[in-house]
Amino acid sequence: MAPAPSIPVTVLTGYLGAGKTTLLNRILSENHGRKYAVIVNEFGEIGIDNDLVVDADEEVFEMNNGCICCTVRGDLIRIIEGLMKRKGGFDAIIIETTGLADPAPVAQTFFVDEEVRARVNLDAIVTVVDCRHVLARLADSHEAEEQIAFADVILLNKTDLVTGEQLQEVRRRIQAINSQARLHETLNCVVPLPEVLERGAFDLDRILKIEPNFLSEDDHEHDDSVASVSLTSDVPLRPERFIPWLQQLTMERGQDILRLKGILAFPAEEQRYVVQGVHMLIQGTYQRDWKPDEPRTSRLVFIGRNLDAAALRQGFEACAVPVS
Repeated sequence: MAPAPSIPVTVLTGYLGAGKTTLLNRILSENHGRKYAVIVNEFGEIGIDNDLVVDADEEVFEMNNGCICCTVRGDLIRIIEGLMKRKGGFDAIIIETTGLADPAPVAQTFFVDEEVRARVNLDAIVTVVDCRHVLARLADSHEAEEQIAFADVILLNKTDLVTGEQLQEVRRRIQAINSQARLHETLNCVVPLPEVLERGAFDLDRILKIEPNFLSEDDHEHDDSVASVSLTSDVPLRPERFIPWLQQLTMERGQDILRLKGILAFPAEEQRYVVQGVHMLIQGTYQRDWKPDEPRTSRLVFIGRNLDAAALRQGFEACAVPVS
C-alpha cells in the first residue's frame, strides 16, 4: 500500500497587529477549491482571534497558552496527530501564531516528532510585516527579528501608512536580515494566494545556517516585559463612553500598547462591534449579527508594556453602565 501523501503546513507569523488574521481571512474567503484545517494561537487569557476568523467550512482549533513554541507545542502535536486520523478532511494546514512567537521552535515541531514528520511537511513560513512600525519593533523585539529571519515569504503590509522612502528603508532593513525571502508589498494583505500557499518554499539547509542547533535546541528568548490584560463584560458597553475612553487612552498611552483587539456588544445593537489597534492607530467597525445562541459578552484584550491593569479595568467597567 502506498503511503498517504504528506500534508503541507503553512505557518503565518508576524508581530502583533501586522495583519496575520487579515491574511488568514483572505485565504478562507477566496474561491480556491481547497479545504484547510486552521490552528490559531493567542497571547492572553481570553480568545479573540478565533472569533475574528470569518465563518467558513474550515474547522478552527484555538490555543491560548500564549507561546506556541513552549507549553503549547504538545497541544499542537496532539491536534495535528488527531487531524491525521480523519478521513478526507482537508488538503492543507494553516497555523496562525501569536504575534509574540519565535517561529524557530514552531518550525522545529515538524522535525522533532516522528509521527508528525511522517504525515505533514512544513511548506513555508509566511511573515506579515507592519511597514509603519516594523523598524521600531526590530529595535526592541527579538521575536520580530526572528520572524523575519526565518521567513520564506514576507508581506510588507500597510504600505499606505508609509512614504515611498520609508518603504525602501523597510525593504533594505529586511533584506539585510533575510535576503532569501520573497517580498510582496501589500495593502490589507492582498496577494495572489499561490504566492503564499503550497509553494514548497521551506529550506531546512538555510535555517541550519541561521541556527546550527535548530534540530536540537529547546530554549529560546522571550520578551518578558510584554504582558496582556484581558477584560470582559456581560453588560453592554455604552458607545458614547467607550469610544472616547479608548481614543483618550491610546492618545496618552499608545506607545506602550503594542496591540489591542476586542469584540463588543452595544445596547440595542444587533451587530458585533470589532475594534483593533496598534499603538495610536485604532480601527472599529460593525461586523456581523450576533448569533441567536451567542452570549453578548464584550471582550477586550490589550497587549503591551507597562500596562496598568487596574486602571484599564476601571475605565472599561465605567463604560458598562446599564442604560436607565
